[in-house]
Amino acid sequence: MSDWRTDPTYAMCRALVNGAELSSFADGPFDVRAVAAAVRPEAKDRFLLDEVPWEDFPQGDHVREAVRQLRTGGSPVPAGAGVVSGMCANDQRAAAALAVAFLIRIAADPHNSHRCAALAEVPAPARARYFGVASRAELLLHRTGSRHDDYDDYGSEVTGYPAGWSVAAARAAITVNASLLLPLLHDPVPVARIRAAYALATVADLDGTVRTALRARFAAEPAPDVCAALLLATAEITRAHPHPPTTALLREYWQDHTRAPEVRLAAAIGWLCLTDEAAPDDLRAALDGLATEERARTMDDLPWMAAAGGSGETGLQRCLRTMLRPEQPDPMECDDPWAPRP
Repeated sequence: MSDWRTDPTYAMCRALVNGAELSSFADGPFDVRAVAAAVRPEAKDRFLLDEVPWEDFPQGDHVREAVRQLRTGGSPVPAGAGVVSGMCANDQRAAAALAVAFLIRIAADPHNSHRCAALAEVPAPARARYFGVASRAELLLHRTGSRHDDYDDYGSEVTGYPAGWSVAAARAAITVNASLLLPLLHDPVPVARIRAAYALATVADLDGTVRTALRARFAAEPAPDVCAALLLATAEITRAHPHPPTTALLREYWQDHTRAPEVRLAAAIGWLCLTDEAAPDDLRAALDGLATEERARTMDDLPWMAAAGGSGETGLQRCLRTMLRPEQPDPMECDDPWAPRP
């Protein structure tokens, strides 16, 4: 990779460190929200990647090449398959946000052999901080705001770029292209349905269209793990756009002993994130009985749970500890990063 300090945005980041007002750069050539919104629909549909000023943003040339590799298809899976999510894990999202609209189109192409890999990359830049976050207040935290919000509470990326601008651009791209993602809730591949739900959970669903689609798919979904993903996505959207009937429905699901354990667990976690009520005794008893070690590891296949895990805990274990027993400290980190989980 090239040194990000050679990218044009570095001058803006350096100016911000020296006291410049972020608002003075809004809607300019280094505002990824404005840049992403200005890309022509035809350029997205025809993959005219050279029309996008990737080089203006940290590691942009690397992201463009990753998109190109995924678009080409073929076997084996190209090295570009994990570039976007890897950059986001390294706290660099601006160029990744520019890739979202293209990645969605790759994912929606039934003839592309890398569509599931592309779909896995789509939601990464739309979440600013989620690794190891598992509390009721933060697990499904989905901030919203207008197009011109500074998103100050997101802070800065490792490069100094405003993280909120990257997140806003990515979420806007997912929202605008939600019509391409919704059919993937019915994809024949279960992991594609899970990944589509994870991406759709970040949309600005002001009219409830996505929430309704998730509920309709849940009613027809045969796979328990996919059902769990649909419920977590529904809860995340409801966190951003409150809908009391959905909160009540989640409570009904975790109380329903005829439901699959994965469904009851996801419903309970979603309900806890949507209410300030103390966890009732029957919920605690249900979770204690359902959250076996084996099931906790299985549920790590859900991206919410995979991201929440850490310090030797699975995502489910970490969620239940922080949500039900917040007074308990995190387990001690092991000095050996290659050591197996206890």
